[in-house]
Amino acid sequence: MKRCELVQIVEYLKKFKKIDAIYRVDNTIIKIIFDKKETIFFDMLRGNSAIFKSDDFKSAKAFEAPFDIVLKKRINSSLIKEIKVLDNDKVIRFEVEQKKSYKSIKSFIQFELTGRHTNVIITDENFIILEALRHIDRSVSFRMIQNGLTLPPLPKFKCLQSDICINDMEKYLTNIYKQREEKRVFQAINQKLILINKRKKKIIKLLNCLDEPEKLFKKSAEYQKQAELILANLHKIKNYQKIIELVDYENKNIKIQLPKNAKNPAMAADMLFKLAKKMKKKAVNVHIEKENLESKIKFLNNLKNSIKDVKSINELKLYFPQKQKRDKKDKQTDGVENFFYRGYKISLGRNEKGNIFLLKNSKMSDIWLHLKDIPSTHVIIKSDKKEIPFDVLQFGAKLCVRFSTTQKGSFLVDFTKRRNVKIIHGARVNYTNYDTIKINI
Repeated sequence: MKRCELVQIVEYLKKFKKIDAIYRVDNTIIKIIFDKKETIFFDMLRGNSAIFKSDDFKSAKAFEAPFDIVLKKRINSSLIKEIKVLDNDKVIRFEVEQKKSYKSIKSFIQFELTGRHTNVIITDENFIILEALRHIDRSVSFRMIQNGLTLPPLPKFKCLQSDICINDMEKYLTNIYKQREEKRVFQAINQKLILINKRKKKIIKLLNCLDEPEKLFKKSAEYQKQAELILANLHKIKNYQKIIELVDYENKNIKIQLPKNAKNPAMAADMLFKLAKKMKKKAVNVHIEKENLESKIKFLNNLKNSIKDVKSINELKLYFPQKQKRDKKDKQTDGVENFFYRGYKISLGRNEKGNIFLLKNSKMSDIWLHLKDIPSTHVIIKSDKKEIPFDVLQFGAKLCVRFSTTQKGSFLVDFTKRRNVKIIHGARVNYTNYDTIKINI
């Protein structure tokens, strides 16, 4: 931000008479409410500071550090005596006064938008530092910023001349927020896409490492045969032997490597029987694991397509919910993905197993959603017997579309209470008493 822009912003700020509230809404963002109606944000990010306006900026959390306490104590509900840009520098200084019943308290708050030394400093009327957003000691800079010290002057700074003219300050400050938010969202989306691609790469590696069922069945038969031969020849085998040669049922010589942990031939046979059983079970279930991994890849592909269209950080967060504390009463399965919107839990089946799980484990008052007349994922919105707001239904319907198809266009999503859905077979159902939402993707 250029100095000439700061000068014009300060001229705009001079129309305000009072700071009604001032507090941090993010690690480096301070929100100021002027004259009970006008809100302006000061982003004091090092090297990328800005001043902007926004109607949809939401607080990240409540801040209660010493800086925030002093900020509230000295600047809240204060009258503005003077606002100015310091000579030949990018620093805005507010002189404020709080009217108490017994005395007036004068303070200064200084917003230093000076590149890597960006800071916010609160002082008393004698410029003694009370608190700062960033404390600086002598090892970092010759200009120490520590509580109790007199605020040192800024080093001389040569400002480049510029002829930027701001005709509409309201629009200018709002556009700054939009531009920064667009950049922030773009960067956040790219970070998430990198994470998704990493997860996808790991799953593809696991998928490629899956054994073919035929190989597993063959291995199981070999272990079974070896175990039977050992049992049939126990009297011939010594306890200390690790490799034995026997004649099989087809009169062929066969060499058998006994398991390392086997203390005797009988134990070796038992271990080989267990291995045979394990290989057979794995062969039978390998297609289930394959389907599960493939459904995860499909889900991640749909997730990538979904987040490419998000417009805000808050919307992006909806697709990456924080892990919730598991309710002991809640059953879980690997085929279900959970999202949270406005406090409502929305679950979707990633594959047939997940869809069946949701149908069997949802409550009669929960809301069920499905694409109209098209095969799709099943979606359940947990209602806890409450009326579901329409925007929650819309988000659930949007998830249903996003994770069922990669096509763009208009889609119809049917929804009804779970009690109106009858399971025919597996995840195939009939349903009645439903309504329909139109979703554009």
